[in-house]
Amino acid sequence: MSMLRNLATSLINARDERIITTLPKAKELRPFIERAVTLSRRARAIEGDDAAAQRVHLRRQAAGFFHAGNRGAAVTNIKRGTTARSPRTSGVAALKRLFDELGERYAGRPGGYTRIIKLGRRDGDNAELAIIEFVDSVREQRAASKESKTGAAGKKKTARAGGSKEAAGGRRGGRKADKTYEKPETTRKRGKASDEQTDEPKKGRRAKKTESTAAEKDTND
Repeated sequence: MSMLRNLATSLINARDERIITTLPKAKELRPFIERAVTLSRRARAIEGDDAAAQRVHLRRQAAGFFHAGNRGAAVTNIKRGTTARSPRTSGVAALKRLFDELGERYAGRPGGYTRIIKLGRRDGDNAELAIIEFVDSVREQRAASKESKTGAAGKKKTARAGGSKEAAGGRRGGRKADKTYEKPETTRKRGKASDEQTDEPKKGRRAKKTESTAAEKDTND
């Protein structure tokens, strides 16, 4: 029980809301921590005149899932006649986060607050490792929002590129511009040049050879 309390406290207080442990420990911890989250959900849903008293009762029940007390802490004397209170344990912080943050996050979720991911076997003792983490964590929400923003930005860029110079037939559009497009002025100039070339006789290699052979014959004669 002490081991499960320590694991539950570490899981709730973790920055990424995930811890790495062995697979048997993760399987034992999953129903243990989900019962505590269910108590926080019930406290959120309570309404009525005696709601405050029932919430305190549920909080005290959930405190049994953590080392959430300083009963065995020694009192330190700073000066004569004065006493200093020992700092609060991590179990108290886990209990506070459980009822303030996790209870609100999973208010509409009937169960399945955690997931287990297998990591393979550990070198040395060959123990099977696993990650146990909360679903819909802050890290996952940030990643999802970032992906949605990048997807929306990419769609806007492609739409702008498609409706820019490419639609008008320019050479520098967002995508590859249509290479067959040409301004009407250049086509007219090209047509005039081709007409002028057709008027002149075309002389190729064969024509040059025939002329040279004819000249040789004249010299021989």
